[in-house]
Amino acid sequence: MRGFDLEFNDIPQYIRVITDRIWERRRIDDINRYYSDPCIVETPLGVSTTVSEVIAGTEATLKMFPDRRLLAEDIIVSGDDQHGYLSSHRIISPMTHLGDGNFGPASGKSVHVRTIADCVCKDNRIVHEWLVRDHAAIAYAIGSNPRALAARWLSERGGWHKPTAGATPQGYRSHISIDPVAARYAATIQGFAARSTDAAHLVEIYDEAVHQIAPGETHHYGRAELHAFWRSLFAAFAVENFVVEHLAENVSLGRGARVALRWRAQARHTASGELGQCFGDATERRVEIMGMNHIDIADGKILREWVLIDEVALWMQLL
Repeated sequence: MRGFDLEFNDIPQYIRVITDRIWERRRIDDINRYYSDPCIVETPLGVSTTVSEVIAGTEATLKMFPDRRLLAEDIIVSGDDQHGYLSSHRIISPMTHLGDGNFGPASGKSVHVRTIADCVCKDNRIVHEWLVRDHAAIAYAIGSNPRALAARWLSERGGWHKPTAGATPQGYRSHISIDPVAARYAATIQGFAARSTDAAHLVEIYDEAVHQIAPGETHHYGRAELHAFWRSLFAAFAVENFVVEHLAENVSLGRGARVALRWRAQARHTASGELGQCFGDATERRVEIMGMNHIDIADGKILREWVLIDEVALWMQLL
């Protein structure tokens, strides 16, 4: 890999090693080695631009969750060493809420939270990152809920400040796979957003025993439960613009096909009907939904689907 240290053979190894050094071994100063400065980090809550902000966020998280682990479930890669690789890194973090911070006083509760981080990697550094963390899962685990946590953060921040999209790294182009499997999946999610994906279409692309892990660390089994999740989300919001920002497929021996999708939707909170009541009565406020999905495919159909949306960030926009 041109531009990377000789110890690294490929991007999955690079991501696993630097994650281990920074988080597992608590070598926080290695962030200066493996992140560029500036480095834009985009989340549904905001955009940071400096390495010092990455370090401060890392230290604050470890103060609240000092035993946090970052266990890599998958890393789906696209790009090249000339223009930049992108690693879509899905992580599950077991941890304990042992320190005071923006989640309130230490509760002592055990937490399992999932994160997906899309990192542009070039010349041995992360130069741009998009990250979605399941803050709803943390809220429920510590005895709160996404709406209550959103109200707390709004009060602490003095209101909602819409994140500003960061500049694209020089020379990097977002990867949009034209592989039929990946393209069909992206079209399916866009169809959910447009309320046009129906139950008959699910039979074509989802396995009968599909397992979906959704926000709040909720689990759905089978096509009917999966369909109900997507219908309830987009019954609450009328999507005015839907953009596929990143779409990649990896196929490897022993793992089969896996797809990573990052999307963004501009929508109005219309909360139509009983299905849409998961986000309360309609406010007509415009919101931005940033989503990251991973899927595993077996025998041509989706067997597992991971969906990450920050419901706390959504509630902050609605409140």
